[in-house]
Amino acid sequence: MKKLIVLFCLLLSAACAKPAAETKQAGAQNQQPSTNNQSQQIKSADVVKVMPQELTLAKGQSDYAIVRLQIQSGYHINANPPSLPYLIPTDLQLPPASGITVSFVTYPDPLTKTFSFADEPLKVYEGDTTVKAMLKATPAAEPGKHNLSAKLRVQACDDQVCYAPGTIDLTIPVTVK
Repeated sequence: MKKLIVLFCLLLSAACAKPAAETKQAGAQNQQPSTNNQSQQIKSADVVKVMPQELTLAKGQSDYAIVRLQIQSGYHINANPPSLPYLIPTDLQLPPASGITVSFVTYPDPLTKTFSFADEPLKVYEGDTTVKAMLKATPAAEPGKHNLSAKLRVQACDDQVCYAPGTIDLTIPVTVK
């Protein structure tokens, strides 16, 4: 009887498994790249290089912290907000710290492009682009250098499939005068 149950479970799991190319209706975020002996698996976080710029604020002053993104040629990342609810948007998470508050984050204007894996055009970022976070040094902020820890969540895609989302840890240097 145990052998019959095990055999049934194996058959059921094999019947439920679908190759990535067949999961288009389930959403692009679930698609996996096709693999062959010569290709390696693409990681979304490896496709994007982040370059936060240093910011100097006086107590009580607000200004934009700028995070430049370089997206590898041949890839794009989903815009914020994304075109479809199941797509993972580019998302900068920057918690307040050390008397520095975060008012809001702004994302660049997206490109609208058509891809073979999507039934409709998608809003994306390609090449070099910039994400900005409005920061304020409160009157209680301590003078000196502060390294704000942040996370950038991205989902990279090429012209055929989208890859698993990834998170990039980054530090935004802020000097309070």
